[in-house]
Amino acid sequence: MTGLSGLRALVTGGASGIGLATARTLAAQGARVAVLDLDPSAAQPPLLGFKADVSDDASVRTAVAEAATEMGGLDILVNNAGIGAAGTVEDNPDELWHGVLDINVLGIVRTTRAALPYLRRSPNAAVVNTCSIAATAGLPQRALYSASKGAVLSLTLAMAADHVREGIRVNCVNPGTADTPWVGRLLDAADDPDAERAALNARQPMGRLVTADEVAAAIVYLASPAAASVTGTALAVDGGMQGLRLRPAAGS
Repeated sequence: MTGLSGLRALVTGGASGIGLATARTLAAQGARVAVLDLDPSAAQPPLLGFKADVSDDASVRTAVAEAATEMGGLDILVNNAGIGAAGTVEDNPDELWHGVLDINVLGIVRTTRAALPYLRRSPNAAVVNTCSIAATAGLPQRALYSASKGAVLSLTLAMAADHVREGIRVNCVNPGTADTPWVGRLLDAADDPDAERAALNARQPMGRLVTADEVAAAIVYLASPAAASVTGTALAVDGGMQGLRLRPAAGS
């Protein structure tokens, strides 16, 4: 597929999970793709890897400038870098709150701020933020993470309003529980990993975890010219978790 031929994309947190799946899908559709990551070594050719820490403004500005120079500009920004946190409001200390919000919310601010001068010169500019079902549904033991993703949802809408007249579209995707390395680590830490995986599968109406490739496909759609009239939208990729309320299965 070559629907993105000639476009230049940058993906933060693009060396693993949803970010890597997105970078590979963008490249498969013809885009030239740069990955920003703390460890970009997994971004093998044709992906371009650049080391960056989204919690450090100077690091982000340098990496974005290097990537845009290498590719000759920038048309697509995927703000995917993020970290998780478990617990109620009682469980996480202030330092962890500051750290998660700094990466999950301010990381988007820093990267977008650095990318805007390049995006403004593109006739096909698009920003896609990786949000979460946690922004729209109350999940247990996810107070901090949910707060950060609620901020991402609101930030997406504000950015869309701010930049629509500049020709820059801004949207987000809201994955359900996805089969990613972070979820894998949570499962490994559980007392009964198999039971925990079964519970996460059952929480989503389709009965399974979302795959990274499925989320990537939604991100790439929102980033592509096919979505030229789509801005200020949150696209749920959650197996029906956000909107469906199923009755218990017969016999359960």
